Amino acid sequence: MTSRDEFGDFVHGVLADFRSTGAAEWENGTLDRFLDGLSAVAFARLVNEPDEDQERATWGLFAEMIAAATGYE
Repeated sequence: MTSRDEFGDFVHGVLADFRSTGAAEWENGTLDRFLDGLSAVAFARLVNEPDEDQERATWGLFAEMIAAATGYE
């Protein structure tokens, strides 16, 4: 994912998934739980990735964080 438009399409898809099954199937199916999961994902560090790569904000990283926040505890 390399563009804002692709990210927008991704977020639209996440919203569609939530509306269809998310409230029942997502681990974090409420806004407060989702945001709590998102903050945990943001603070998490990947063991095998250099720090500079983990600090580089990209549309793909944002999408990965949102996807992870649907189920991150």
